[in-house]
Amino acid sequence: MHTYTIGQVADKLGLTVEAIRYYDRAGLLPFVKRDSGGRRQFTEDNMQLMQMILDLKRAGVPIKDIAYFVSWRMDGDDSLQDRYDFLNQHEKVLETEIQKLQSSLDYLRFKKWYYKTAAAAGTEKIHLKPDTVQVDPATYVEYDQLLKHGATREELGN
Repeated sequence: MHTYTIGQVADKLGLTVEAIRYYDRAGLLPFVKRDSGGRRQFTEDNMQLMQMILDLKRAGVPIKDIAYFVSWRMDGDDSLQDRYDFLNQHEKVLETEIQKLQSSLDYLRFKKWYYKTAAAAGTEKIHLKPDTVQVDPATYVEYDQLLKHGATREELGN
């Protein structure tokens, strides 16, 4: 069975050695064996578990919660439902966050179109209610019509 050093794991996963040591101290790596000199020896399975930890972290799961998940994995089949429920809960949180980010991205792309068309016209007034600094509702309708006719938000902003 091939093993990897902590440096090799760091390189493969785009981490620092210090980050891996931190995860170990936080209880996230109880599955990693050590050689007679105390050096961590990572297996392919360990690499997959490390990737799972990174995916959970990227999904916004706190380190302490990831540690619970890892400990449940170490418990074996007795914790299958706990692990399923954990992932189900965090999936819902992540989906909500993705929706919020998508909404923000959509608005950013609208504003890019807004400023692109204003710059082309030489004035922002084309999007404003007369004698105000408020966006004319017709601007939103125009943008929505462009989307309904097949334009993408990316195309409109570029």
